[in-house]
Amino acid sequence: MAAGNRKERRAAAKNSATTSNGASTSFQSTDELDEDAVNILLKHPDRAGPKGKTLFELAEERRRELNKGKETENNDAEDLIGPAGNAILYSISMAMLHLTLDVIVYNQYREEIIWPEIFKRAGTALPIFFVLVYLLHVDTAKRIPVLRNLFFFVVSIAAGCYMIYSGNVHGYFYVMKAAPPIGAFWVWSVIEMDLVYATGSCLVIIGYLWWNGFSAF
Repeated sequence: MAAGNRKERRAAAKNSATTSNGASTSFQSTDELDEDAVNILLKHPDRAGPKGKTLFELAEERRRELNKGKETENNDAEDLIGPAGNAILYSISMAMLHLTLDVIVYNQYREEIIWPEIFKRAGTALPIFFVLVYLLHVDTAKRIPVLRNLFFFVVSIAAGCYMIYSGNVHGYFYVMKAAPPIGAFWVWSVIEMDLVYATGSCLVIIGYLWWNGFSAF
């Protein structure tokens, strides 16, 4: 199709496209395709994939931003009270746990509860708990989270297995003395660990209980 012939036909169609009163119409139908229309029809579809970020990528970025904000809030809360504040809160909680375990052991062996001795033992353990919690909440300890988790992992397994062994082998007087502090360390270690380490330590202790045929109570 020659370019000149196409232009002549367009000019003739334009001149003849008039209404009955002589006014030209704004649109004329035609079955001719110009060069731009042909190029559009022959153009191959773009299979290169999305040029920008997908909805999944945007959602993942948003999720990371929200998680980062939560971590920042948690860190800010810990920084607000500092290692000493954490040590006070943890040590008081551990002393109360020590006292509770002491009472439970007394009840288990049907012994009369001697409250002055129980409070004395809990008060003696309180400063020890404070120092340990403080040392493990300073910035130096938090900079090495893997070693920190491994430390609590070992302490948790040692305390848990010893609690089970002691309760099944030793006499009631020994258990009454040893169970409260060891039990407090056990619970504290599990709380301080990340979920993976805590779960692993509990599985090891359950395996130790089953392997030796010990009773948990």
